[in-house]
Amino acid sequence: MVYETDNRTVDDALERVLAGERLDRTDGLALLAQPVEPLAEAGAIVRDRFGDGTVDACSIVNAKAGNCAEDCGFCAQSVHFDTGIDTYGFLGPEKILEAAKRAERDGAQRFGIVVAEKGVSKKRRPEEWAEVIEAIRLVRDECDLEVDASLGILTEEEAEILAAEGINHYNHNIETSPRYFPEIVGTHSFEDRVKTLEVAKSAGMDLCAGVILGMGETPTDRIDAAIALQDVGISSLPVNILNPVAGTPLAERGVEITTEEIVKTVAVYKLLHPQARVRLTGGREVNLEPDEQHLPLEAGADGILTGDYLTTEGQSPGEDIEIIERAGLEPNTEVNEFDPDEVKARHGAAESSTETGGESTASTAEPSDD
Repeated sequence: MVYETDNRTVDDALERVLAGERLDRTDGLALLAQPVEPLAEAGAIVRDRFGDGTVDACSIVNAKAGNCAEDCGFCAQSVHFDTGIDTYGFLGPEKILEAAKRAERDGAQRFGIVVAEKGVSKKRRPEEWAEVIEAIRLVRDECDLEVDASLGILTEEEAEILAAEGINHYNHNIETSPRYFPEIVGTHSFEDRVKTLEVAKSAGMDLCAGVILGMGETPTDRIDAAIALQDVGISSLPVNILNPVAGTPLAERGVEITTEEIVKTVAVYKLLHPQARVRLTGGREVNLEPDEQHLPLEAGADGILTGDYLTTEGQSPGEDIEIIERAGLEPNTEVNEFDPDEVKARHGAAESSTETGGESTASTAEPSDD
């Protein structure tokens, strides 16, 4: 079967992707310069060829909030910025299990335990490490969910323990390109992030690593970030869109990103990562109008982060299911079988998480891991 979008640059790239060829940086830059319509069509074709026609939903819990020593310029949890968020120590295994059970009821297929700090350290904080492991075991044993984790920088020993405990995906976003990273983070390097991804992968975990769009990066930075992720090898690529939190440096800059830029980037990411789930995550609700949120899904995205983020509210899982269906797709039920109509009925159309009596999937970040 021949697929055509009537755009020579897009069609050439699409043909090569469907034949199993990996596109490079030059391809990515050329594609991002093309009109949105053929790119969206190509992204959907690639998703349909390599995917299963479903949208995979994950949920996260902010297991330890605030007081992070890192200075990531987008993050409300950094001790360097006065953002007024609620802070607390490690929630404890039982509370994390409660959040996981809510996520399970709301149709999530995977559940991420997130700790906002440079790294949960087995050596420096053994009691906290033990609680993290206990929480992983509880969720693994009592829920029909894949258990993921975002615990910052890892040692080889820690990664091997997490893999042995059944962590499916390790999340550690690279945020942006190697060139632009120092403009966003000063307390650790791009290479530090890549090293942790390599350590996690060597231990046997799949990788969930992505970006934040709209931080003032150039289109070239967006492509360079995706190419860096090609080199690492990922199976899930979360696409966050900056939701500026008052008090953070990036909120002061007032950078904006258009719907067209978001859709084009998602489509190109799918062409550059045809085997990975391209996942819509933090900030989509504030950067896309309600009647636009299905557009990235129509352009090749096949994953979503549902419920609340780390410090900001998301939409209800019922609304997210409606968005998936509006794009002509179905929610994934491979790991957690659930009735989408029951989730929609329980949450109600257009309900926010605050209107559901705390029944959102988790108390969860403007980006998904920081």
